[in-house]
Amino acid sequence: MDPLQAVHLGPRKKRPRQTGASGASTSHDIRFRDLVLFILEKKMGTTRRAFLMELARRKGFRVENELSDSVTHIVAENNSGSDVLEWLQLQNIKASSEFELLDISWLIECMGAGKPVEMAGRHQLVVRRSPSLSPVPGSQTVLQPAVQKISQYACQRRTTLNNHNQLFTDAFDILAENYEFRENEVSCLPFMRAASVLKSLSFPIVSMKDTEGIPCLGDKVKSVIEGIIEDGESSEVKAVLNDERYKCFKLFTSVFGVGLKTAEKWFRMGFRTLSKIKSDKSLRFTQMQKAGFLYYEDLISCVNRAEAEAVSMLVKEAVVAFLPDALVTMTGGFRRGKMTGHDVDFLITSPEATEEEEQQLLHKVTNFWRQQGLLLYCDIIESTFEKFKLPSRKVDALDHFQKCFLILKLHRGLVRSEESGQQEGKDWKAIRVDLVMCPYERRAFALLGWTGSRQFERDLRRYATHERKMMLDNHALYDKTKRVFLEAESEEEIFAHLGLDYIEPWERNA
Repeated sequence: MDPLQAVHLGPRKKRPRQTGASGASTSHDIRFRDLVLFILEKKMGTTRRAFLMELARRKGFRVENELSDSVTHIVAENNSGSDVLEWLQLQNIKASSEFELLDISWLIECMGAGKPVEMAGRHQLVVRRSPSLSPVPGSQTVLQPAVQKISQYACQRRTTLNNHNQLFTDAFDILAENYEFRENEVSCLPFMRAASVLKSLSFPIVSMKDTEGIPCLGDKVKSVIEGIIEDGESSEVKAVLNDERYKCFKLFTSVFGVGLKTAEKWFRMGFRTLSKIKSDKSLRFTQMQKAGFLYYEDLISCVNRAEAEAVSMLVKEAVVAFLPDALVTMTGGFRRGKMTGHDVDFLITSPEATEEEEQQLLHKVTNFWRQQGLLLYCDIIESTFEKFKLPSRKVDALDHFQKCFLILKLHRGLVRSEESGQQEGKDWKAIRVDLVMCPYERRAFALLGWTGSRQFERDLRRYATHERKMMLDNHALYDKTKRVFLEAESEEEIFAHLGLDYIEPWERNA
């Protein structure tokens, strides 16, 4: 397991406080002597704190077991700056403006980079003044860290998988999904944007005062937040979860190949269960829907990272057999650091391939898998890409590259894990896989688009249009002022064209 992934998966169970000897461990070389870290155990637990301390020390950071005068940075998780100050006062420790109060995300980024990274506003813990936070006699005034203004655009926020506000964002996701089922985009978008903003926050919302200054939180959204804060749940969400139409649409669209139109049709016909739908002789199913029903149990179970890596090996081996110089990149949620997903997406490109070779590759690969008995379903959509066509004005527009939607048979022996979720009695699992073939010169735009998240991409295109007078999609970036296409060899160059700081894939979980 990657050590950074382990950070997120470390135990969080709270245990009785244990006091150890003061001072940092001497079993690891200290590479960064100007920084002296103290990791706060509050809301973290002894085991997870010990795990993070050991990991940081292995990376060359000096980490103290106890708070001392030598400490320069206090690192906390799920705490605001005020929480940390309150803890310091309870310990009767003199607070000092010399301390940097930082969220754990800063330390995780440091360990990922193998060196200290710049402290940005998103890393600094916000001190919210409160009458109850009276100064301890003899202590110095703690300087409030600069509060970074939160952008309305997800492409100007760094959103990791460390969500401090999941209770709220889960509620927003349900409400947005319900409006999406009703094809009410006007009501859906506010909840999608609100969920995206709250996922990026480095602190949990615990009172309505915490929402001050946060964009994309309209009256309806704030009403839901207030209900959850006061009652622990949202009456609106509860009503949706009990709504028959929502439950049926959720069930019907869980079948591969079933969209909103088909779900609406089945609901209006009086169907409420999949078993009734499958047994009705009057219904006609598409090939995709037939495959969806046939492999339903496998397809609704999550694909874990070990399974995704096994599929990646299958894809790369098949592709390079026909196009040796091809570049195959896993995209989607797995590229953003997720441990599970519903399918596995791959972007394929080649610096030397001719147009004919590009066009034939997916056909050759799927025929190869068919001969091996691995291809359970396949639907190839041919390319309609036009080189000089302007990017789409729609923020949700699909690209026109050649793509293949398929279901592969993944044998258990290929998965380097005991977590594979295939059904009992089977030695394989059906896995949803999407392959996209794009021209080499458009690979940066395609990679950016297919990495996601959905809201990140929507906001990136909105930002390009409204703030830069540009048009962006999975094919290209066009400057409307200069009337030119802007070329890019990498995602970094696209961000630079847009005047944006580069956001790593694992920070795009908006």
